[in-house]
Amino acid sequence: MTASSQIFAHAIMVRSSPEKDIVLASSPKQIDVWFNDKVGTEYKSLAVIDSKGNRVDNKDLQQETFDQSHLYATVPSLAPDTYTVRYRVVSIDTHIVTGKFQFTVKAP
Repeated sequence: MTASSQIFAHAIMVRSSPEKDIVLASSPKQIDVWFNDKVGTEYKSLAVIDSKGNRVDNKDLQQETFDQSHLYATVPSLAPDTYTVRYRVVSIDTHIVTGKFQFTVKAP
């Protein structure tokens, strides 16, 4: 990839915690997503949705100060269910990037 193609590349989610499709024994305290490059500080969103379509995160999305490729939000103690994490960010090239992934909290 040349330097010019990197400049105009869209942001891509490269890592998450919890990981995509993982089954957890207990609720996470926070949802983290990392992108391959820093993302804009405006127009970003992250929501955690339960299987009934209810938003369950604490609506406290933050962007890491020293690593602007990292977004995170806290969640209350999540009941056993499958959750969908939806995100939207603005790439360095000003394109809006959206995506989603799921994780499951299993019953003890």
